[in-house]
Amino acid sequence: MSKRLTKQDLIDAVKTQIAEKRPDITKTDVEAVSEALWETIRNELAEGNTVPITGFGIFELKESAEREGRNPQSGEPITIAASKSVRFKLAAPFKAQLNG
Repeated sequence: MSKRLTKQDLIDAVKTQIAEKRPDITKTDVEAVSEALWETIRNELAEGNTVPITGFGIFELKESAEREGRNPQSGEPITIAASKSVRFKLAAPFKAQLNG
């Protein structure tokens, strides 16, 4: 069974990896960098930009147009509003690593 990694688990793991090269780094420093990274990605996506991370994958904005749907209980037609979401595509090396 897979383990669910919390934000604090991730920060601890990053701190442990970085501590070998930078023993003076604190969990607060790692958390600040982490927050800045995710905020930057959010801001770029909000502006409609694609965010590629080499060797990891690509975050991109996906826009769905307004469309007609059906209420599953009554079968009546309804309008589904346009929406935006984020799509993530794995980089080929990462996908290859996951698949053996």
